[in-house]
Amino acid sequence: MDDKRNWITAILLSAAILLGWNFVATKFFPTPPKPDVTRTVAGASGAANPATPAQPGTPAAPGATAPATPAIVPLETALAAGNRVPIETPALSGSINLVGARIDDITLTKYRQTIKKNSPPVRLFAPGNTKAAYFASIGWSAQGIEVPGPSTLWTATGASLTPTTPVTLSWANATGQTFRIEYSIDAHYLITAKQTVANTGTAAVLARTGAFIDRGGRPTNPEDHDTTTIHSGPTGLLDGKSNFTNYDEVEKAPNSTIDFASTGWLGFTDKYWLAAVIPGSGQKASAAFSGLPGNGFRAAFAGEFAQVAPGKQITTTSRIFAGAKEVSILSDYQDNLGIPRLSNAIDWGWFEFFEKPIFKLLDWLFRQVGNFGVAIMLLTVIIRALMFPVAQRQFHSMAQMRLVQPKMKALQERYKDDKPRQQQELMKLYKDEKINPLAGCLPIVLQIPIFYALYKVLMLTIEMRHQPFALWIRDLSAPDPLHFLNLFGLLPFTPPSLLAIGPLALVLGITMFLQFRLNPQATDPVQQQVFKIMPWMFMFIMAPFAAGLLLYWITNNCLSIAQQQFMYRKFPQLRAAPVK
Repeated sequence: MDDKRNWITAILLSAAILLGWNFVATKFFPTPPKPDVTRTVAGASGAANPATPAQPGTPAAPGATAPATPAIVPLETALAAGNRVPIETPALSGSINLVGARIDDITLTKYRQTIKKNSPPVRLFAPGNTKAAYFASIGWSAQGIEVPGPSTLWTATGASLTPTTPVTLSWANATGQTFRIEYSIDAHYLITAKQTVANTGTAAVLARTGAFIDRGGRPTNPEDHDTTTIHSGPTGLLDGKSNFTNYDEVEKAPNSTIDFASTGWLGFTDKYWLAAVIPGSGQKASAAFSGLPGNGFRAAFAGEFAQVAPGKQITTTSRIFAGAKEVSILSDYQDNLGIPRLSNAIDWGWFEFFEKPIFKLLDWLFRQVGNFGVAIMLLTVIIRALMFPVAQRQFHSMAQMRLVQPKMKALQERYKDDKPRQQQELMKLYKDEKINPLAGCLPIVLQIPIFYALYKVLMLTIEMRHQPFALWIRDLSAPDPLHFLNLFGLLPFTPPSLLAIGPLALVLGITMFLQFRLNPQATDPVQQQVFKIMPWMFMFIMAPFAAGLLLYWITNNCLSIAQQQFMYRKFPQLRAAPVK
């Protein structure tokens, strides 16, 4: 009867762990989607052109007012319409639309949409009259004079925008004011815009500059949906703080607008990509996130009004970031160009102090060996080496538990009908033998923040995206693509995540089972049953996680087994108590 009760208790505990972990994993450890699905970065399909009048009160609407929304056209048609200046750098390509001086055509040539060989490059920006409208604009607002707007046709000086060849756009109104934008670009993702207004009229004018990013809807890519652990949506350094607003907050705000008195930068972030506008260093600027008709969104800033006397001109500088959230590049812009907290566009979360060192070490190892899978294994070896003293204490505690097992069993038999007395005697035995039964849990507790940090690194950093390991593992940031249940893809269905057992998950279960076999057997029958089931439970729990995490855990298990075997060979007397 007791055995049956123990089995039922063990099964219930196991089920509670399995279901409870599934809830925790879904909330705090969301698994990435399959890597072979076509990715789109820009806004939702069919969203209306976001180049509509700004909402009342939006501070940065220079040049934002547009005529009626044009008909949606295919991307190829929009790009072939002419009036464009090409953009070409080692990291991106695209063009500037001379109608409205918009940067509305950006593809990231270093990154592909999928892991397939002929996959096209990731497209970040698309023109406003396409389904996936997403673009950046530079403009002015003024009092009493005409300023360039979304339909203004600019004149370009310069054949193409490259890191060595800037381009200047110019336009003049009928009252003597000339507006110029000098675009320059670096070898990565940063566009600098020098905005000049020259007043050749007879009276002083008040004008201010601004910039904004319009997005024609929420991202359609599943990996870019906002989650508890990975932010996707409006972001920036606003009112002196890192801001992680979501799209729902913007839509629910009064007038669908959230205003800020100051900004260091703002824009929209996806899991791997960022589009942001940045005021010049020392420039005072107000900002806002706004909802636009047709489910579009705008991130905008505007400087202060300045007076331009007759015969004078003023120049301000703004920047546009449009590219991948590469850690080194964001940090370089932050440290060397004075763009405050730009590296926070990567949502490291509360454990940034721990995650960044893990990333830097892993990235350095990758640059040494050229394979992120091998780098993860080397990282595991380094972590195990640093934790060696703690692991030795754990092993010593487990060995002591093995040696006193006969005494523990004797106490259990003697007081099997008196559970309180049995626990008292066991605690006295632990004290007399100087055993800490919880010491063996310390390495597991220490592994939790390491595991979480590695999870965030694999999920957040684009350096891990589409990184292969060996054989069938072609993306360490995605789950194991092979599943036993569909005969490795021969059957035309995808198993649910809880049953998506692949070779890596099976190896994880086996190595954990072997590791548990080397541990001293628990004295409590319920614990014994739970520990027998736990390796196979973890096999199911870990199966949907990124392959890189499974590789880390498997390597850690193998090192634990090797260390335990080494200690048993070095101290044969530790085998005095047999393992059952």
